[in-house]
Amino acid sequence: MEFRRVVEWYSRESVQKALLEIAKNREVVCVYEDKSFGKRPDTIQYPADILQAVAEGAVAFHGSVERWKDPMRLDVTLTKEQLDELRIGWDLLIDPDVEDFEIAKIATKVIVEALKEHGIKNFSIKFTGGKGFHISVPFESFPERINYVETRKLYPDLFEKIIFYLKDFCKERLREELLSIDTPINLAKRAGKSLSETISEDGLDPFKIVNLDVFGSRHLFRLPYSLHESTLLVSLPLDLKDLEKFEREDANPEIVKVEKKFLQWKFKLKDAESLVVEALDWASRNLKRAKMVYEEVKAKPLPRRVRKIGEKYFPPCIKKILSGLDDGRKRSVFILVTFLRNMGWKNEEIEEKIWEWNEKNIPPLRESFIRCQLRWHFRQERNLLPPNCDNPTFFKDFGVCQPDEICLSGIKNPLNYPFKKMALRRKKIK
Repeated sequence: MEFRRVVEWYSRESVQKALLEIAKNREVVCVYEDKSFGKRPDTIQYPADILQAVAEGAVAFHGSVERWKDPMRLDVTLTKEQLDELRIGWDLLIDPDVEDFEIAKIATKVIVEALKEHGIKNFSIKFTGGKGFHISVPFESFPERINYVETRKLYPDLFEKIIFYLKDFCKERLREELLSIDTPINLAKRAGKSLSETISEDGLDPFKIVNLDVFGSRHLFRLPYSLHESTLLVSLPLDLKDLEKFEREDANPEIVKVEKKFLQWKFKLKDAESLVVEALDWASRNLKRAKMVYEEVKAKPLPRRVRKIGEKYFPPCIKKILSGLDDGRKRSVFILVTFLRNMGWKNEEIEEKIWEWNEKNIPPLRESFIRCQLRWHFRQERNLLPPNCDNPTFFKDFGVCQPDEICLSGIKNPLNYPFKKMALRRKKIK
């Protein structure tokens, strides 16, 4: 890591000013060379905060999509209602994710054109510093209320509906643009996938080449004029006219000037009203359970060995996981799905619980990861068990093993706990 290069970049007054401007009312978290995140919640308010973080090894700064009254009051234990009250707004952040840089340019251009067709002028583009681009629309562009509900309280539900609508709106155009530059098999290779992974019933699916994920509360994005923690390139705001000729080398901190802004509104406010209306109308007709994997897989459910067991009988470790995590999230998907299947839960009930749980995670797992894991589990005809309590890479490793008296009475697997608890309850009643 070129520590000198990092220090020199963040020592520039123009960089500090740009970071502090975008960081206002946002949770801001440091990212280190090994891609680990700093403590949460955290903020930056003064140039000294930036320099102190860099002195402690910070390379990048990621900020929340949501804006908060007091970011330091954020906590994993807050309910959705409490988060809604603390939130003062949220920006629409679109993150087309693809391995190929030229494909990323095409996807960005198609999405921006779609925004323009909906009358939006207050859009921003920035290079992420890695392989792609971010597109944003500021909260000021949205109506203050929708169906008598404050828009600030409609995150992430409204955000998800807009993303799903834009994917549908852009699908054909993006497919045509991609096929104009390469063959389906080469496009799949450029995206790091097999041809079968990118083909659907109606041919090439452009959103299997380009991932356009939705994300939950407290999602973070790399702030404009932050360095990228891996490449040390600048996360650089761009004009649409500069996108086609832009090369990654143009984001070298030695040559970058802090000029353009990201998430800035220049034109008439509320220019996203048309997009909101169209997205809500489309969602009411098309989005019923759109992201539910169990319907897509149509797998034969496992024989139900027990009646559904409710959460009040779950062991402390499972309850702790369900409250939301900042570590061990991926391993916990396996734990939760295998546990709930053995508790007599139906696939649709399991999936609803997993999506609900993911919104509590900091940060939430990518939707594509969860869909992939659910797809795999729902196709299993064998009965998988969750890991044993003494498995060294689960439970204790990420701090959810908090045994109570029942656990200490000889429980070796979380599955044993509910039955022991119910037996004790029946005995007490008798």
